[in-house]
Amino acid sequence: MSTFILNLQSSDQFERIEDVESFVAEDATGSFGLRAHHERFMTALVFGLARYRCEGGPWQYLALPGALAYFVDNQLFINTRRYIRDSDYNRITEALTEQLLKEEETLAGLKQSLRRLEEEMLKRLLEIERGR
Repeated sequence: MSTFILNLQSSDQFERIEDVESFVAEDATGSFGLRAHHERFMTALVFGLARYRCEGGPWQYLALPGALAYFVDNQLFINTRRYIRDSDYNRITEALTEQLLKEEETLAGLKQSLRRLEEEMLKRLLEIERGR
């Protein structure tokens, strides 16, 4: 069977995985799969799990907080902030859930900080306006 190369790239990791038979992921339009010698292809992957299988091996899972997928010259490039790779579905699902909860907490804290910053800026603008 024909294979392709999977390049996983994040801010602090890079892996080159050879002999990949199949890759399955999801973008805004739904699930899709790629095999060797696919035409040039680019899409934005949604937050969730992707999976791939190396020649004759079991499925490997990728937890992604969103990513850019680009297939060209029989290579698939996955670019993301970070990823977790595991062969155990239950373990990777738990890691993804934990990651999602952390990101939601971080986002809530960021929104609260922005709200406070906006309030302070509004106060200062009112003080400047009154000083005229």
